[in-house]
Amino acid sequence: MKGLILSGGKGTRLYPLTYTRAKQLIPVANKPVLFRVIEAIRDANITEIGIVIGDTGPEIRETVGDGLQFGVQITYIEQDAPLGLAHAVKISEDFLGDDRFVMFLGDNVIQGGISSLIADFAHHPEWNSQIVLTAVEQPEQYGVAELNGEGRIARLIEKPKVPPSNLALVGIYMFDAHIFEAVHQIEPSFRGELEITDAIQWLIEHGYSVYPHVHTGWWIDTGRPHEMLTANSLVLEELTPCVEGTIDTDSEVDSRVTVEAGAEIINSVVRGPAIIGRNTRIINSYVGPFSSIYNDVVIENSEIERSIVLEHSAIRNIPARIQDSLIGRYAQVDINDVRPTAIKMHLGDYSRLGLL
Repeated sequence: MKGLILSGGKGTRLYPLTYTRAKQLIPVANKPVLFRVIEAIRDANITEIGIVIGDTGPEIRETVGDGLQFGVQITYIEQDAPLGLAHAVKISEDFLGDDRFVMFLGDNVIQGGISSLIADFAHHPEWNSQIVLTAVEQPEQYGVAELNGEGRIARLIEKPKVPPSNLALVGIYMFDAHIFEAVHQIEPSFRGELEITDAIQWLIEHGYSVYPHVHTGWWIDTGRPHEMLTANSLVLEELTPCVEGTIDTDSEVDSRVTVEAGAEIINSVVRGPAIIGRNTRIINSYVGPFSSIYNDVVIENSEIERSIVLEHSAIRNIPARIQDSLIGRYAQVDINDVRPTAIKMHLGDYSRLGLL
């Protein structure tokens, strides 16, 4: 069995952070989302993985490499334009061959990994496809599956006004080689893309077996800032905390905090779940729950909580607490005057914000 990760999107919903970084490489709990997807596939005992890349391909190639750091073998598949998920499958046919495979969107985070899904599909060689679904509160905002009396998927409907169920597509799919028949037969949608939902519907209408796998844990598509923060909070709660950096005697750091190697916490309070990255310095500050502070960051005389701060940024002398914020690489945040105002921001890479 092989893995296929789709990592070609531009991440426009995460601008300005993604002007200079692939959205799949933005970290959740100090680990890029794409790394978590690769590890989830590897942990399901799949070691041959193809990654479909687009405009951000050079950065992904440089960061991920040949897969050795994950114990897998990576093959890159270039997609010239974002022509749909089914198009990504179509151009990956040479890599996938006749193998059954799992397709995983590279910006999704899912609780508990996919090992149970892989095992379920492997134990049913007569199944042609299996689609991960999860119950959602507003199914009219998603692609929704309708099941028949035999437990198979009977129909997929994109954002239905009257949903036939509350089971939404998560973005993780299992296929055998019959999917290539489908992607070669379907036509582009009104968006000009080959839709994976159309390909799955083609399988259903031509008598192939498509079964659901209902995921009961959490699942997050990290495509928007608030979703990224939610995913960060959920993953932080799953971490096993450890302290490899240094904490001085004037600091208070609770047991749910990870302090990575080279980090220093000086005269500060850090409450978890939280993670402090390599060579980061927290000085005379407060870092609150659900915060991920990446590598080589300085936070001094400031307070922050439920936020993500990327590498090489600095936050100094902020009198009001920063919360629910995404702060990009090499950002500088400081203030020259004391004002009792709340601060909320989404700062792009290399930006500088001075508050007067």
